[in-house]
Parts: sequence; structure tokens; C-alpha cells
Amino acid sequence: MIRKLVLALAIVSLPQLVLAHGDQHKKSTQPANFIQEDWGIGANKNEVNRTVLITMTDKMRFHPDRIEVKLGETIRFQVKNDGKLMHEMVIGTKPVLDKHAELMLKNPNMEHDEAYMAHVAPGKTGEIIWKFNRKGSFDFACLMAGHYQAGMIGKIEVK
Repeated sequence: MIRKLVLALAIVSLPQLVLAHGDQHKKSTQPANFIQEDWGIGANKNEVNRTVLITMTDKMRFHPDRIEVKLGETIRFQVKNDGKLMHEMVIGTKPVLDKHAELMLKNPNMEHDEAYMAHVAPGKTGEIIWKFNRKGSFDFACLMAGHYQAGMIGKIEVK
């Protein structure tokens, strides 16, 4: 009885809903807990400096696939899936994306929902709001099994 109560309290007090890849992907209505990453940090809508539209296609490509950002700029990425397959945009460094892509091949239904990802159903649009507070060359990719390996990648230059 005590064990069930502790488990119920732990579930209710989670700061964010953990989501799985799939058709029932819904964002939590809870405030985000932003974590500083090597490539920046999540941000709120009121911090946006500009919006960049990214389209994803079943040809395993992003358009555009190269983006320039000023240091300190907060970007709203509107990520539109123009294909018939599920796609996602995940921002990171190449080593982080390589590792995550490997895990996705082994566990295609892996649960995660981070501020630097948008998992988008066919015909839908997702959103990432990201503050680029570190200079450097960063990557974005679709890590759905096989998509990254087919070249569904892009580059973000922060100057």
C-alpha cells in the first residue's frame, strides 16, 4: 500500500510528461525545465528574435539545411513535415546526434521529449524555441530510424 502511494506521488510530481515517438505525441502543458546544452538552451515564446521555417520531406532532406544565427539570438523553428512519414528535428552536436541516432536504431520507440526536438506527424507543424548562447557550428537531424543514415541533416552556424 505504501509503495503504491509513493509511486502515485512520484508520477503526479513529475516536472514534465515523458513522451514516446508515435502518433499520440502531445506536448506537456507544464512549464519547461530548460537545461543548458553545448549548443544553447531552450527559451520561451516571449524571448523569440525571429522565426525560421524548416520543411522536412520524405526525400530525407531539410529545407533550408544551413542556418546562420547571431550569438544570443533566440530562434523559433517552425518545423513542417511535408512528407507522408513521421519526421523530427533534433538540434545538437554531431557526437550527441550520432549517439542518439544509434539508440534510435536499436529502440525506435524510445521515449524522450526535450526542448531541442520537434517530433512532427505527416502534414503537421512542430516548434522548437532555442536560444543560441554559445558560438560554434552545430547540427540538426531527423533521428527516426534510417533517416539520419540517409542524410537527413543540417547545419547551424552561430557567430
